[in-house]
Amino acid sequence: MDLLDMPDTETLALYKEIARHLLFAMVAGGLIGLERSYHGRPAGFRTHTLVCLASSLLMLVTLYQGVWFEQDSKGTVTMDPTRMAQGIMTGIGFLGAGVIFKEGLTVRGLTTAASIWITASIGVLMGIGFYFPAILATVLTLVSLVLLHRVERFVPTHTYAQLNVRFDRQKTMPEADLRQLLKEHGFTIANLSYRLEEGNAFEYRMMLRTMRPKNLAVLARSLGALKVVEQFRLSPTGD
Repeated sequence: MDLLDMPDTETLALYKEIARHLLFAMVAGGLIGLERSYHGRPAGFRTHTLVCLASSLLMLVTLYQGVWFEQDSKGTVTMDPTRMAQGIMTGIGFLGAGVIFKEGLTVRGLTTAASIWITASIGVLMGIGFYFPAILATVLTLVSLVLLHRVERFVPTHTYAQLNVRFDRQKTMPEADLRQLLKEHGFTIANLSYRLEEGNAFEYRMMLRTMRPKNLAVLARSLGALKVVEQFRLSPTGD
């Protein structure tokens, strides 16, 4: 059954159904991604949106196989062209993994990997001639990458940072004082550990959380102004 041979009303109904599949997937992935972005996780809003959209797009290949692939007189498909799509997506998985890298506590490239995956999905649908969902997915992908990136800036999210502070063993700042300093700068401590090194040095190591990324610079200036602080390292995490 070819889309071009279908009556206009039937074609329109099919287009609406396909659009509903993709839009619902986009919304579902976006909502889950918002929750992840709020908690400062590397795979956030746009990554979840693209992955969910790509998954729905590829399922359309099988769900509407009778539309884009010619059947015999009995209405059955004598071969399975979706196997080629499976091979393509397996190869794209290795390519996507190659653009993800970890630098210290920061993970980068997740959104790029997701965009590569959905681009391959669009290419599969273009290759089999299933043009409407491929074009619609292209538009939704551009919306996810461009417009949702702007929306993401206004969504309140947790910012995490690793803080290491070193003192002389005889002049170590009490833990209560350090906690109070961090609280005054808008931080909460996710976890805290202690380290005593050779050479008479004591070090606090902790993961900090704040709702305002600008607090990091303010905290860095305050720690740099404290004479009892021998050395510190403040490393933001995220994508």
